[in-house]
Amino acid sequence: EVQLVESGGGLVQPGGSLRLSCAASGFTFRSYGLSWVRQAPGKGPEWVSTINSNGESTYYFDSVKGRFTVSRDNAKTTLYLQMNSLKPEDTAKYYCTTDLFDGVTGSYKPYWGQGTQVAVSA
Repeated sequence: EVQLVESGGGLVQPGGSLRLSCAASGFTFRSYGLSWVRQAPGKGPEWVSTINSNGESTYYFDSVKGRFTVSRDNAKTTLYLQMNSLKPEDTAKYYCTTDLFDGVTGSYKPYWGQGTQVAVSA
């Protein structure tokens, strides 16, 4: 089955860094773009970053530009998010997501991992 397993979260002080990883399996990883989405307590999900299938194009939400870097290793079927200069407002659970084609419905279906918690606090 499709699996997206995030790791690398933890507690860090403001200004610190973390690198999140998402290990993927169960689908043709190299054929799909992937995104990072985060959700803070009591708030809805917020898109953070997207990378296309071959890693050529990346996109970021304004608040993380210049601080976060998304990358992927298609040979390892792994997605990464390097997070630098972390701020308290970055505190959230971070999810690896992708939309995969469903042959039964003939449309794309969203998949999320279980998430990894990032807490930025002094």
